[in-house]
Amino acid sequence: MVEERHIFSVLVENRFGVLARIAGLFSGRGYNIDSLNVAETDDPGVSHMTIVTHGDAQIVEQIYKHLNKLIDVIKVTDLTAENHVERELVLIKMNATPNRRGEILQIMEIFRARAVDVSPATLTIEVTGDEGKLKAVVDMLRPYGIQELVRTGKIAIMRGAAK
Repeated sequence: MVEERHIFSVLVENRFGVLARIAGLFSGRGYNIDSLNVAETDDPGVSHMTIVTHGDAQIVEQIYKHLNKLIDVIKVTDLTAENHVERELVLIKMNATPNRRGEILQIMEIFRARAVDVSPATLTIEVTGDEGKLKAVVDMLRPYGIQELVRTGKIAIMRGAAK
């Protein structure tokens, strides 16, 4: 029984209580949500959820089936085996005294990060990328003193079809 991480792309009706019903589906069956991102699509009546979870093949199949049974669910896609793009966003508030700022800025340049807030003692950094890139930048910045770190969780979308 091999547990794997799975990324579900779920289109839902943008209605009150949909998120609670989906979260309840997971908690009621003892499944964990590793990451959850929900936002309105280009159609204000539809929201897109990216749900990252883990489990063996039987558990993942059950999650897929149960999601499809929910009334407000329009479409469920398991992106794990599909050709897709995934990203996360992390905001990192750093201790950044003037004498260490140059070193932090060099690391930011390597990772294509950008400063979104600066104060005399701190620097808040925005970085987007896949899980590996975010882990690497956090590991590089940790010795400089991370005050606070927040992440969006994974978002994912299928790649366009090749012509």
